[in-house]
Amino acid sequence: AGRGKSSTGWFYGFKLHLIVNDQGEILSFCITPGNVDDRKPVPDLVKSLTGKLFGDRGYISRKLTDLLAHQNVTLITTLKKNMKPHALDVFDKLLLRKRSLIETINDQLKNIGDLEHSRHRSLSNYLSNIIACLVAYTYQEKKPALQLREADLLPLLQNA
Repeated sequence: AGRGKSSTGWFYGFKLHLIVNDQGEILSFCITPGNVDDRKPVPDLVKSLTGKLFGDRGYISRKLTDLLAHQNVTLITTLKKNMKPHALDVFDKLLLRKRSLIETINDQLKNIGDLEHSRHRSLSNYLSNIIACLVAYTYQEKKPALQLREADLLPLLQNA
C-alpha cells in the first residue's frame, strides 16, 4: 500500500484502475499502490486493445499518447485550462462528455459491491474481496451503458 492523493484528499491504500467499454463491461483492470501515477499502468491495461481510450485530465501526457499510438490506441482526454484547444471529431467530443459512465461504475463497485472499506486484516482477504466485487459486477444483469444507437448518432456523423 502507499500514501496517495486524490481529488478528495490524502489516503493510504491502493487504487483500482479500470477500462470499460460503452456497454459498461470491464475490459481490463489493475491494482496499484496509492502513490503510483495513474498513467503508469495504462500501457499494460491496453495491451490487447485497439481503438480509442477516453480519460480525464490526469492522463494527459505526450509520452503516454505516443506510446499508446504504437499500440494502435488513441488517447483522448479533456484539456487543462492552460492548454490550447485542438480539433476533435464531433463523435469524440460526445463520447468524452460521457465519461461519467466510469464514475457510475466506480460508484456501484464502492456502494453496491462494498469495495471501499478498511476492515481487511490480510492481503489475501483484500484481494479476494476485490475479485469477488468485480465478478459480481460482471454478472449484474443491467450495467450502466452509454446507450449509443446508430439512429441517434447518424445526424451527428453527417454534420461532421
